[in-house]
Amino acid sequence: MTGPPRKPGRLAGALKSAISRYWGVAAILIVWQGWVTLTGVNAIVMPQPATVVADILISPGIYLRNGGQTLLLAALGLIIGMGLGTLIAVIAWTSRVMSGVLVPLSLVFSSVPIVMLMVLARIFGYDVKTVLAIVVIISFFPAFVFTSAGLKILPPGSDDLFKVLGASPVRRFVHLVAPAALPSWMMALRLAAPPAVLSTMVAEFLMGTAGLGNMFRAAATDFQTDRAFGASVVATIISAICFTASTVAERRVCEKWR
Repeated sequence: MTGPPRKPGRLAGALKSAISRYWGVAAILIVWQGWVTLTGVNAIVMPQPATVVADILISPGIYLRNGGQTLLLAALGLIIGMGLGTLIAVIAWTSRVMSGVLVPLSLVFSSVPIVMLMVLARIFGYDVKTVLAIVVIISFFPAFVFTSAGLKILPPGSDDLFKVLGASPVRRFVHLVAPAALPSWMMALRLAAPPAVLSTMVAEFLMGTAGLGNMFRAAATDFQTDRAFGASVVATIISAICFTASTVAERRVCEKWR
């Protein structure tokens, strides 16, 4: 009679999986700690990893408050940007004339450097509205490009079958084109989610509003390098979580649709 699986085996498997996935992060931390210790570089220039982690653990409230605002703005900007990109891609798909007008405008609009988007501050003001507008612009382009491509990738012969059966354009879009484009849309979400967080932080840094970007700016100004690095670490962790979550969602959607 066999008993339940041994817990040590599960723990060993989890530890092995963690090492295989995050050994690169551990190596960077070890090299970072060793370099700072051996060279004796000033903490204002480069703090020790232990100091950065200690500041996060000692003052979690400030990181949670600013990280929560950054995450909220990133999520809102991502949703609005993905929605606009998808809508314009669908409009461009419906007509060659609209495609010829919207595609070049979208390319030009998305090629503007983020620093140049500071001009939006004169329209919306130096507050969260400008930060949100910048994130929307950053999130718009992946949604537009991948949705546009997905709308054109149909199963072989399916389009002809719908036409032979006399399906209306609306039915053709709802039952054929949109489902075929969904995997590409999920890919756009996976690619847009991490930059949404980082662009939010950059916009907060430029605007001087609350959030991890402003926290980084204030800490660097006050020579609190450990807190500035801590804000960057938290932003990186949030981006990694968003990427992982969107990757899992994409995998499940693709498995269902195939």
